[in-house]
Amino acid sequence: MSNEASTSGKETLTVRDNRTGQDYEIPITDGTIAAKDLGQIKIGDDQPGLATYDPGFVNTASCRSAVTYIDGDKGVLEYRGYPIEQLAEKSSFLEVAYLLIHGSLPTKDEMDAWVHEITYHTFVHENVKSFMEGFRYDAHPMGMLMASVGALSTFYPDARNITDADNRHMQIVRMIAKMPTLGAWSFRHAQGKPFVYPDNDLGYTANFLSMLFKMSEKKFEADERLVKALDTLFILHADHEQNCSTNAVRSVGSSEVDPYSAVAAGVAALYGPLHGGANEAVLRMLRRIGSKSEIPAFMEGVKNGNERLMGFGHRVYKNYDPRAKIIKKSAEDVFEVTGTNPLLDIALELEKIALEDEYFVKRKLYPNVDFYSGLIYEAFQFPPEMFTVLFAIGRTPGWLAQWLELVQDKDQKIARPKQIYTGDRQLTFTPASERWA
Repeated sequence: MSNEASTSGKETLTVRDNRTGQDYEIPITDGTIAAKDLGQIKIGDDQPGLATYDPGFVNTASCRSAVTYIDGDKGVLEYRGYPIEQLAEKSSFLEVAYLLIHGSLPTKDEMDAWVHEITYHTFVHENVKSFMEGFRYDAHPMGMLMASVGALSTFYPDARNITDADNRHMQIVRMIAKMPTLGAWSFRHAQGKPFVYPDNDLGYTANFLSMLFKMSEKKFEADERLVKALDTLFILHADHEQNCSTNAVRSVGSSEVDPYSAVAAGVAALYGPLHGGANEAVLRMLRRIGSKSEIPAFMEGVKNGNERLMGFGHRVYKNYDPRAKIIKKSAEDVFEVTGTNPLLDIALELEKIALEDEYFVKRKLYPNVDFYSGLIYEAFQFPPEMFTVLFAIGRTPGWLAQWLELVQDKDQKIARPKQIYTGDRQLTFTPASERWA
């Protein structure tokens, strides 16, 4: 293949099929070629055209999106063009949610209306409470969240009308508002504690903490440093381009199903240990190391292939994960309130070695967002099974922004990837009476 510009000045890719000797000129747009353009490359008219084989979509773009930009080599993450560092420092989660959904920062009136709408849709139907109380006492909170989000589609059957802009807005508000309620109730159910109703006098994140931890006190008031830290974590998790769960939301949403069902698919994808469970794996690793004196032996084990260094490296980022720098500062703020987690000393020493040791630097194994988030969640006294629930609450605006973009994108079709068939062909069926004779 040769990459060259045609005489017209357009960017094209010239491909020679060595099977036939024929050349093809394929347009390049935004650094990509259209997969359908490869379909014209075939041996004969009665043969299928060329397709690409790309397990996990490692180098395949499934959509055009204006929601999130990532430059993994430079460690850049932007929501709608705004650097994550600025949003984490100067914004709030609900303002970031507005930005992701609407594509621009809100005016004061728009923000007031947005906060009001979400605040007064935090309550769920009482039947949802009965539904969640029906789970086993030891049900995983993430399984409860996945089921209850999907169940909301039965409470709002009008959500199927996805072509109506006002209707879409209503479902988006409802879902962002109710996710903390469902998440908190799944937490309370696992602990055998009564469910706490939303307190609309509180802000979004403070209200969530109230529903999680309120007991007999008349009003629960969390330390503002904890509220800010959790709000920042929600911002950092709000979107991350076409990851596994976002791809699931888009793929299921392409069938034109209601957004609750599409987001439930995202929750299901996040439930998997390869997506949402990395921070829990970091805690297990730190506990197994046990002390700073054991770190050198552990790192040698990593180099020899006998140990895995969890919380370092990322499929997208080939530089320091920009979220990790922010979350490290949040961890310091949280520990001011809760006291230092003894695992922090091990984590800091691991990070120091990884950033200086040539073995890790050469392999670009920098800390990622999961390295410190588990320590923060544990400081809040969340059990590990709640970590992905917190992730899902933060990711909800991103899922919805991506879903909204999908349903308005005229280029999108129902998802149906091609396959390469590897099984038998043209077998002759033998009746059971003959096979078993």
